[in-house]
Amino acid sequence: MDRYNVYAIGNALVDMEFEVTEDLLSQLKIDKGVMTLIDEDRHHELVDELLKYEVKKASGGSSANTAIAVSQFGGRSFYSCRVANDDTGLFYLEDLERCGVESNVHPEHRPDGVTGKCLVFVTPDADRTMNTHLGIAADFSTTDLVPEAIAASDYLYIEGYLVASPPGKAAAIEARNLAQQAGVKTSLSLSDPNMVDFFKPGLLEMIGSGLDFIFANESEALKLADAKDIDGAIAYLKTLSQQFAITLGSKGSLIYDGSAVVEIPSVSVKAIDTVGAGDMYAGALLYGMTHGMSFKASGNLASRAAARVVSSLGPRLEPDETQSLLAA
Repeated sequence: MDRYNVYAIGNALVDMEFEVTEDLLSQLKIDKGVMTLIDEDRHHELVDELLKYEVKKASGGSSANTAIAVSQFGGRSFYSCRVANDDTGLFYLEDLERCGVESNVHPEHRPDGVTGKCLVFVTPDADRTMNTHLGIAADFSTTDLVPEAIAASDYLYIEGYLVASPPGKAAAIEARNLAQQAGVKTSLSLSDPNMVDFFKPGLLEMIGSGLDFIFANESEALKLADAKDIDGAIAYLKTLSQQFAITLGSKGSLIYDGSAVVEIPSVSVKAIDTVGAGDMYAGALLYGMTHGMSFKASGNLASRAAARVVSSLGPRLEPDETQSLLAA
């Protein structure tokens, strides 16, 4: 078995990104700024309404974006997921392969069903709103894990979105157990404020007795900790994880290295699209941490990478653009 820097698990979703106005979101009765799970009928209803808009497609899902970032920086990543035996599923796997990410899914062994899709709405204020139809990704389970690949990795990376699906949550817990038994470091992204609002007990189950690293933005951290300020969130996260990172938007980010909080400044850019910023931040930080970089250097790389992502449309960069960040 080859060695991997990151073994990621999550919901495999084809991102379908649209530039829209806030008025359109209101007309379509879409809650702005958060991720909302939708059923297949609602998905088709929205797609029909959006036919006249230009769409940008890419293999996505939060942890997939992170695994792709690690690969583009020059690391090695493995992604466990579930896609269906449809054209969208084939597109997903081919795109993942082009990005250099290995997977548990083989093109000829895909189950029948509908591959998950995420409708991403980008408004003029650069905010992102997501309506997600999980499709077959909702069936992601322990059977999709590859224990030997987990054991051959530096870090396990779990996306918090899995908490919304009972088999997905069970897979996250099993993957964490397998990683800890093999001496592999464990990490989790809280993913979205809605996940903390509606599934906090499940997230705490996924965290278990403690992880090695947690990724959160300021809102997620405050909600998880039931804290009024960032100091309260930091104190609480210290009880859940050996280390963690809290992104603060234009205020930069904070990384707790196990003994002290490291302040990482933001990179000033004009934000066009915040889709994938947190995923890229996690990917860059994990790359740095698995390639001998200090927390400060890893954080600065993550800050530059996230800034580059938000200054263009889409959740990720081209490989040569990602590589150029290492020389900055």
